[in-house]
Amino acid sequence: MNERVVFSTEQGRMCPECQQPLSGCICRQTKSVAAAGGLRVLRERKGRQGKDVTVIHGLSLDPLSLAQLGKELRSACATGGTVKEGTIELQGDHVQMIISLLSKKGWSVKRSGG
Repeated sequence: MNERVVFSTEQGRMCPECQQPLSGCICRQTKSVAAAGGLRVLRERKGRQGKDVTVIHGLSLDPLSLAQLGKELRSACATGGTVKEGTIELQGDHVQMIISLLSKKGWSVKRSGG
């Protein structure tokens, strides 16, 4: 008899493939990264009072690994930054350095934006 959970009152809807809550679904994050073509690294200035910020999108890591990678990238670039909602933000324009560092680690990285 198939006894998989479809809905939980504690966590809401469940993914039918990995049996995790949809908000923390592992298989959908992996599929979305594969569909997007890997990581996207971009430089943003809009809404940041004219200051450059390097943003890394598409990381399918758990929060602890994401924070650890963020710390490693911040120290490699000798800058400040933060980890928010599955993205890493670094102060300053470090796009080329981030692309080379993540490529050496085996990630498929693409530059996004201008």
